[in-house]
Amino acid sequence: NSPNGTKIWDRLENKIIVVLCTPNGWDIEQQTFLRNAALKAGIVDSLSEAEVRIEFITEGEASVHYALAHTKTDTWLNPGAMFAVTDAGGSTVDSTLYECKSVNPLVLEEVCESECVQAGGVFIDRALQGILEDKLRESEFGDSDSVTEMVRSFERKTKRIFDDTQTLCILDFGGSRDNDRRHNILKGKITLTNAEVGMSFDDVVARIVDSVLKLMRGRPVRHILLVGGFGESPFLRKRLSEAFSREGTEIVTIEEPSKKAAAEGAAIWFSKQLVKARAARYTFGINSGVPFNEEKHREHQARSYMDAAGIKRLSVFDALIPKGSVLTDEWEKVTSHHRSYNTFPTELGSFASTIYAWSGQGDTQWLTDLRDELLPGMRIFCKLKADFSPLRQSITVQIGNNGETFWRVNYQIVLSFKRSMLQARLRWFENGVRREGPVSILATSGS
Repeated sequence: NSPNGTKIWDRLENKIIVVLCTPNGWDIEQQTFLRNAALKAGIVDSLSEAEVRIEFITEGEASVHYALAHTKTDTWLNPGAMFAVTDAGGSTVDSTLYECKSVNPLVLEEVCESECVQAGGVFIDRALQGILEDKLRESEFGDSDSVTEMVRSFERKTKRIFDDTQTLCILDFGGSRDNDRRHNILKGKITLTNAEVGMSFDDVVARIVDSVLKLMRGRPVRHILLVGGFGESPFLRKRLSEAFSREGTEIVTIEEPSKKAAAEGAAIWFSKQLVKARAARYTFGINSGVPFNEEKHREHQARSYMDAAGIKRLSVFDALIPKGSVLTDEWEKVTSHHRSYNTFPTELGSFASTIYAWSGQGDTQWLTDLRDELLPGMRIFCKLKADFSPLRQSITVQIGNNGETFWRVNYQIVLSFKRSMLQARLRWFENGVRREGPVSILATSGS
């Protein structure tokens, strides 16, 4: 409705940065899918443009920007203070723990990996549907259409105002001739007890409490900022207050409608960037060849191999980023690699490497089991690809342990997290001069 709105849009259309807000548990595979969707929708003209004009932020990080913009924090947000933000939405509930590093300017860091649990408002609707189907199994109003209308009525009103003080709750679903007194249906309205409605919340609320407790892990957290559409539920607020008041933790709610927490928070994030460090949700690593140890690696003998230098090696999981590591935008991880050739390479071709994510318990030095299958909890996170042809001038000739001549290229992979996104560069040295080149990061579905 702005004057000259069309002209303004035409002028800015190809310069707009699109910020997409995603659940805490999403990563590069979902980001790649959304970039492709943006391309198909005509928001961008190419994937290379999408890399520049589409940015991602987690719902947890968007929510903390929104919550702090609409909450009075003067009395408790001090350097060293820890607080959690729980974004309770329709499908997922995302919780993140932050520590305040400074107040002026305000700087926050994630304390540990965030939590994401499938316990949003939609699961309460599904639970109530199951309760109604059991209750009305022998009623003429137990058909799917009637139950669906009851659930819609519940979602529109009852779910939003239920706080566990109501003795009875009435759902309007039909007409004046729809009666079944045996099942508490009168004139198109079904009456549910407090216990029946409460049952629809119980499992979901329990999962949310467990998720937040896992996040806190006994740390001195005095405030939990609750946002999101489901976060406005009086029942959820009451139950969370009861659960965490015993821990000395206060539930802080937002006066503004928090359904828009993700969208508005993403806009605030783009301009303010309050969070300066984020915690890795998984242990990230690569497949690396280590010298074979006859004593330690005896049971893995069948998987050993001989490299071009005549050294017997075994593939292991080389952890580059341990789970829970707090990474700033300035953080970099430089790993050294080499490629060996038995004959002089006329073409170096391309480089390819796989980044793995380990979500299992404890640490592991293995990618696969003895059947050569990925361990449970181990998955391919993404693949790195780069053109090796610029490294041609850095090829060196070597003599292996077996006395044979081979050719070797040394290079480094530089990993970093800029604005919460994984980035990579190829680095090598040519006559003592450091050179760098681009590395493409591909989701497994796109590799």
